[in-house]
Amino acid sequence: MAELPQYLTPDLWLDQIFSSKEAQRGGIVKRQIRDVERLVGRQAFARALEQKGFQAVENGRHFVVFCNGAPIRRVR
Repeated sequence: MAELPQYLTPDLWLDQIFSSKEAQRGGIVKRQIRDVERLVGRQAFARALEQKGFQAVENGRHFVVFCNGAPIRRVR
């Protein structure tokens, strides 16, 4: 496993995700579950989502984050 740079804190990593252009537009961002677990942990990630009013689903190796509060409806 690659070593993380010292400047990359969990808070900075979360800030980078949620300040992305896609997140700012209310779009969707995707992150690998292993990266979330390694860098911030599931609980901290879930708290950050709740604070932002965002939602996420887990699918395969990824978290898919909906950077808005709109309802999620499974199509199939």
